[in-house]
Amino acid sequence: MEFFTISLLNGISYGLLLFMLSSGLTLIFSMMGVLNFAHASFYMLGAYFAYSTTRLVGFWPALFIAPLLVGLLGAMFEKYALRRVHKFGHVPELLITFGLSFIILEMVQLIWGTSSADYRVPSELGGPLFTLFGTQFPLYRGFMMLVAVLMLIAIWLLLTRTRIGLVIQAALTHPDTVEALGHNVPRVFMLVFGGGAALAGLAGVIGGNAFVTEPGMAATVGSVIFVVVVVGGMGSLAGAFVASLGIGIIQTFAVGVDASLMGAVGMFGINITPESFGFALWKLKISQIAPILPYMFLVLILIFRPKGLLGTREG
Repeated sequence: MEFFTISLLNGISYGLLLFMLSSGLTLIFSMMGVLNFAHASFYMLGAYFAYSTTRLVGFWPALFIAPLLVGLLGAMFEKYALRRVHKFGHVPELLITFGLSFIILEMVQLIWGTSSADYRVPSELGGPLFTLFGTQFPLYRGFMMLVAVLMLIAIWLLLTRTRIGLVIQAALTHPDTVEALGHNVPRVFMLVFGGGAALAGLAGVIGGNAFVTEPGMAATVGSVIFVVVVVGGMGSLAGAFVASLGIGIIQTFAVGVDASLMGAVGMFGINITPESFGFALWKLKISQIAPILPYMFLVLILIFRPKGLLGTREG
């Protein structure tokens, strides 16, 4: 019971962090049709900006300043670079964001170095939130979950209950009509891209000190958030939320399971003999294959439901 409860809470907190990351990417794709390969790099920038800002003015100002800086950089990139290649199609868009990710990586290494940064959880959030079955659940994990839920509510209210949200959604399907009504459509897209980058920056502020802030952090989570977006459904914010929680919970449980695949299959009455095909594979522990579980889900989704769990468009 202790393992189940703590693993479930840790899985939910990790899943909500994945959602914080994937939500910005989902918004950019659903509103602009751009698959931003540099999205995880904005996450890394958020962590490093928060690290530097925290050293100057503390964590709480950094919680607001760092995402704003990342959002500003994202908006400037859309205005001066991405917008210029948009008319040439999706491939140039992918290539320019792919190139941006390498530029950000090199700049981070030049400014902050190649080793990990000493970005720590603030002391006021460093204790336990509660103790369950003798195991402490960190207060900072609870804070991560709270921020992610508040962010989800804020995005939903913005898109469905405000004039700005209506203009953003209308600009995607009827840009000429929106422009005829007096709205600046390119500026709307710039704000959407900047907002998506700011969400990634916020995830970096929250996740950078909970895990590790180092130049490889973008590569670590970059592939996983694309899995989340595809599994949930391209452009579906609700799908990204469901997929994030599912992948976070399942991967967290898998990491804590010490049984082998052979033992797990044996629980269902299936006997694996030494002569079985790929016997060495069956001796692997479930915790050892935990890192590849999201990609296994991705393959299954692409085979059986290409549009994703809650998506409306395929691919």
